Amino acid sequence: MNAARDAFITAMRHVASTVTVVTTDGPAGKMGATVSAFSSLSADPPSVLVCLKADSRIAQTVSENGAFCVNILPEDAAGLATRFAGALDVSNPNRFEGVEITETEFGPMLPRATAFTCSLNHRHIHGSHAICIGNVTGISNAGEKPLTYMSGAFHIVRPHETE
Repeated sequence: MNAARDAFITAMRHVASTVTVVTTDGPAGKMGATVSAFSSLSADPPSVLVCLKADSRIAQTVSENGAFCVNILPEDAAGLATRFAGALDVSNPNRFEGVEITETEFGPMLPRATAFTCSLNHRHIHGSHAICIGNVTGISNAGEKPLTYMSGAFHIVRPHETE
């Protein structure tokens, strides 16, 4: 079984994904974490999904608040991605400190991020992760090129030059 798991992890490292920070706010408090598993789900109704490690603080807080905000980071926001991934938690445990956020009832919107505010519609546990489906309640389209992540490093998106 480990060979299939290891092959899966190796192959998935070569799949580029946008870097997103999922935030939430409500009765259970304010929280934010960097995630790479985000996708649109449906246009009817407008909905998205994010996958959060089931035993993480962000998954628990999203579940309790019943709401979240997906922030797709702009290409120059690798520092923000690192901060919300927890790399600086020892020296700066408040991930929002010093960040100019826009408060929403679903979770903070981060600067220059394209953001989707969502009410939690369904939560399904699969393996180690919680699949959180959110009905989109609002959109802030920043129009920025996104930061991406692949092979353990941040990347930027550039158009393919046609011949």
